[in-house]
Amino acid sequence: MLKNKTLFISGGTRGIGKAIVYAFAKNGCNVAFTYANNKEIADMIIADITSTYNIKAQAYQLNILEPGTYKDVFSLYDNDFDGLDFFISNAIISGRSVVGGFGPFMRLKPKGLTNIYNATVNAFVVGAQEASKRMQNSGGGSIISMSSTGNLVYTPNYAGHGSNKAAVETMVKYAAAELGEQGIRVNAVSGGPIDTDALKAFPNYEKVKQEVIKRSPLSRMGEANDLTGACLFLCSDASSWMTGQTIVVDGGTTFQ
Repeated sequence: MLKNKTLFISGGTRGIGKAIVYAFAKNGCNVAFTYANNKEIADMIIADITSTYNIKAQAYQLNILEPGTYKDVFSLYDNDFDGLDFFISNAIISGRSVVGGFGPFMRLKPKGLTNIYNATVNAFVVGAQEASKRMQNSGGGSIISMSSTGNLVYTPNYAGHGSNKAAVETMVKYAAAELGEQGIRVNAVSGGPIDTDALKAFPNYEKVKQEVIKRSPLSRMGEANDLTGACLFLCSDASSWMTGQTIVVDGGTTFQ
């Protein structure tokens, strides 16, 4: 179903992004992905998936805090691939970049919040704009923004991220309304807390993990692979009449 198609995903070297890269490659899809700094890991992933799944793969460095550079990355992409079928906006920021954006409400600062907005909303907008230009040459395609249930359920210290996830999900709806006539569908996949390195960087990781296990009827944390199915579905013909929607994959935690 995805064989010989091409996916471009931001942030493909770890966590959710890496799981998506492998899931699409396993289904015969060519894969282009971005990385922040670690080219060695990117090259290892390329070597692994090209030899294991006999697909084409390439990686490009991208500073997600400067979304405008997506244009330069896609120019490089054009030298390696013909057309584009799927785009997933996945990359996130952590560490010093989110200082002032990750914390209690009274400690939020404009710079930290702006960084999160750039990496979440602006990056989706510019990435999707560039992707849609290529999709027109392929007769349409599917665009996905990864999101999180932090905009649905109160999560300590997550106001900066949660509010931006709400913003990007709204942007998805607008993009879907305007790109549909070009045969391009736009949706979001919203994950509950997923056990990745990014989550483990949170100072309250253990508390969050125990709370998720307690809330979920399935009594476990989410894993990166738990989100790949929704992405594969949204890029398949099985979802051909689905656009402007958000699929929540959270182990039932937002219901509790």
